[in-house]
Amino acid sequence: MAKILIIGSGGAGLVGALSAHEAGSEVIVVSKTLPTRSQTSMAQGGMNAVLGNDDSVEDHIADTLRSSAGLGDEKQIAFMCENASDAVRWCNRLGLPFSRDLSGEIARRRLGGASAPRACYAQDYTGLKLLHTLYDQCLKVGIDFRNERFLLNMIVDEASNRALGATFLNISTGEVEEVRADAVIVATGGYAALYGKHSTNAVGSSGDGIAAAIRAGAALADMEFVQFHPTGLLDSSILIGESARGAGGYLLNGYQERFTNELASRDVVARAIHEEISKSGAVYLDIRHLGEAFINHELPQERKLAQIYEGIDPVYELIPIKPSAHYSMGGIEVDERCMSRVNGLFAVGECANHKTHGANRLGGNSLLEVVVFGRQCGKNAAEFGVKNPTLPLENSQCSKDSNFIHEVMLSLNEIDFYEKQERLATLFYNNVGLVREEMGLTAVLDEVLQMQKELPLMAPKDKSKICNTNLVEFIEFGNKVELAEIIVMSALRRVESRGAHYRVDAPMRKDGLFGAHTITWKEGGVLCTNFME
Repeated sequence: MAKILIIGSGGAGLVGALSAHEAGSEVIVVSKTLPTRSQTSMAQGGMNAVLGNDDSVEDHIADTLRSSAGLGDEKQIAFMCENASDAVRWCNRLGLPFSRDLSGEIARRRLGGASAPRACYAQDYTGLKLLHTLYDQCLKVGIDFRNERFLLNMIVDEASNRALGATFLNISTGEVEEVRADAVIVATGGYAALYGKHSTNAVGSSGDGIAAAIRAGAALADMEFVQFHPTGLLDSSILIGESARGAGGYLLNGYQERFTNELASRDVVARAIHEEISKSGAVYLDIRHLGEAFINHELPQERKLAQIYEGIDPVYELIPIKPSAHYSMGGIEVDERCMSRVNGLFAVGECANHKTHGANRLGGNSLLEVVVFGRQCGKNAAEFGVKNPTLPLENSQCSKDSNFIHEVMLSLNEIDFYEKQERLATLFYNNVGLVREEMGLTAVLDEVLQMQKELPLMAPKDKSKICNTNLVEFIEFGNKVELAEIIVMSALRRVESRGAHYRVDAPMRKDGLFGAHTITWKEGGVLCTNFME
């Protein structure tokens, strides 16, 4: 029996866990939070799938390719779209309470960039209900959960380039632990929390798994592509999902005039909103015409969020919105098996780059990717573990990480890393956001490199051992600064505009060199970047 370590307990990790368990493996899921607090819970709009004769898989593939702006792999996209209906039916069999149409079939709505209504939804709680359904199933089959463990590093045998497991900080005890396994699946989510208060993401989406993967020898792909969701709440960036526009919501400028196609792809709509805010001073989402009964039945979460975080009731008032950092198209480069360049190290979900989203993700494809590739990844990792069981090799990673934690706790906090973290978020929103140019990117890179130099002068003020969230947040900041350099370097290298990456100093798309993926890796500790097919 293979032993599979899954790092992360969001949708991708839980689907992978069920798949690996079904393949006969022993599965351990390790996560820094409780499973139901995953970012998957914020996926509101739905899961794309062709279920009826009014749509086609070919159209779904074409929409996804078009949204990817030339960087989507047609073979991978076709695999995802062709398996979409089975993925939705699988979720339905598990007990996901989809909304229903008048015929009793799973209800579907049209999201931005789609040529037909194909997003299967559960009110505007699709991701949350998927997450709870998956977690219930994992508990039912007895999968081992180890929560409140913060990922530190992968354990890798350098001689064989083989993943042996990972090290974690047990947040409850303050001790460093290791978990050995025959295969490791990274499912830790994206890195949009780097944008701080300008992101729809929870603070935990700090890219920990991606940072640990590149340190372990994996490559990263397309890190410059960060999707900004058009409709984050103005004051908090809390997400108002695409379900509101999919149901018929309007976008109005400061003069209360419609100004764009609300169901264009997210990159187009987000930039249109950005431009309109600069012209008219504000942009609003208007769902008043949908009526209170419809809103309460189909969009109950959107109403509650607007009431709680903006103090307005969208049944009667306009919702003030702005584009907010939402989804990381970039991530760990993986092959068709979902495996990275490190043998036995797999990745799935937002932390992975399956080359399905390219330069801009199509709304409704994130949950689909989670299920389709999560099932594939769990199965492939289990098969790999059976064929290639690990040996109990000696490895010093756990002792190295224990020493690191010990030294950090002894260090003086000469520079407040929280101030630097807020500074980094503002820099990224203003200069590595919806609109970019060389001068601003270069200035951000200089500040990021300076922050890296200053890291030894930063430390947690709290020196307690038990439940030290100050320590966790400090390590998260270190991961953010490490990834920030990669993101900015990738954005500087891509001297064109494509999808979510828009350069005002290079506003046209340029194929040829830039029609390839931006790949980043480390050699001897030195960061390397190149364009590769």
